[in-house]
Amino acid sequence: MTASMNPIALACTLVLGVLLFGFGPVISVTRGRTNTFYGFSADPADRLHKLIRAHANTAEYAPFLAVLFLYLGAHNPADWVVWTMVAATAFRCLFVLGMVAPKTMAVPNPARFFGALGTYVTGTALCVALVL
Repeated sequence: MTASMNPIALACTLVLGVLLFGFGPVISVTRGRTNTFYGFSADPADRLHKLIRAHANTAEYAPFLAVLFLYLGAHNPADWVVWTMVAATAFRCLFVLGMVAPKTMAVPNPARFFGALGTYVTGTALCVALVL
């Protein structure tokens, strides 16, 4: 960490890390409780299915967002960039909530929709910030 690292960038990276690494133990415990040690049910209402899909999606987006947060956070980011990091983190949390909280993933829900849309928009904005 450099002396000029933005603390909000670090906090947002921490939240993404908790999302990503927090799923591992939850999935392992769920596998043990359901005696499912390989794969998962295709039923979109199955708790293990929802957890694994939320974890996989988090693993697709969180690492690159964290790289963007840390790089931009180390280079005196503009206020809009910092707020975009916060928004991206909130959208990732909203998406995860929209994956695991509903009874089934088979039915679209606003949390999942806006979490995904917000991730796309904020991720794109942070990529633009790299070249500004």
